[in-house]
Amino acid sequence: MRSKCVVKVMLFVIIPVFMAIVPVAAYSQQGQEEAQAEITMQSENDSLATAKNDSAVVAQDLANMAEREKLGPILYNLKNSGIGEKYVKGGNFMHALLLASIVLFVFIIERFVTLLRARVNVRKLMNNVIKSMRSEGIEGAMRVCEGTKGPIAAVLHSGLLRSDRGPDAVKEAIETSGSIETSFLERGLVVIATVAQVAPLLGFLGTVSGMISAFASIAAAEQVSAKVVASGIEEALITTATGLIIAIPASIGHSYFVSQIDRFVLEMEEASAELVNELIESGRIEN
Repeated sequence: MRSKCVVKVMLFVIIPVFMAIVPVAAYSQQGQEEAQAEITMQSENDSLATAKNDSAVVAQDLANMAEREKLGPILYNLKNSGIGEKYVKGGNFMHALLLASIVLFVFIIERFVTLLRARVNVRKLMNNVIKSMRSEGIEGAMRVCEGTKGPIAAVLHSGLLRSDRGPDAVKEAIETSGSIETSFLERGLVVIATVAQVAPLLGFLGTVSGMISAFASIAAAEQVSAKVVASGIEEALITTATGLIIAIPASIGHSYFVSQIDRFVLEMEEASAELVNELIESGRIEN
């Protein structure tokens, strides 16, 4: 009798517990199966995304290879460098600015080399001319001038050629030769000054073009965002900066060359006056 009571009690306890555990276990198994399915689906999606990314990378590599073969390694590397990317984003006005920078570079180098070659020790030259004139006459002084390069020697030589016609003829020859030599020294400065003035204007014109593009994008877009106007504003800023980058060294170079030419003119005037005084004092021409 007691055994039957114990069995009934155990059944009364175990059956409800079993009925509660079975649904929980089934639900847990279902959750695990759903989680596993979700993990599998996520893995498939990741694999698909990875495959798409790999395909995009391969397509981009093929496009880069084709572009490299078309442009060549030098132009390809230049285009994909930081400067090349800015040049492309700057728009069509960057071509005009590039041309202006090339012209500026050529004329600055040419003027610098010309003025460097024209440089001469004026004091040493005048001492040699006067010494040769006193010892060998006009012909000796002329040979010294002929053996010396530069505008100052050319001006002195022109004056010596007219020494037999009086001081007025000597002064006139020196003035004429000085004007010719000064014009030679100033050759190309007009181009440099023009680039200094035009480059910022080209940059501002590119700025206007970029702003027009930006407002056109705003008008065409249904929803305005920063990305819509970013390219136009970037074009505007790039062209403006490029124009100023070209104009600043152009202005500095022009001012430097003008100062050097003024120095040459002053040295020519001093050397010419000293030559005329020496010719008069030595009695080779009459005042």
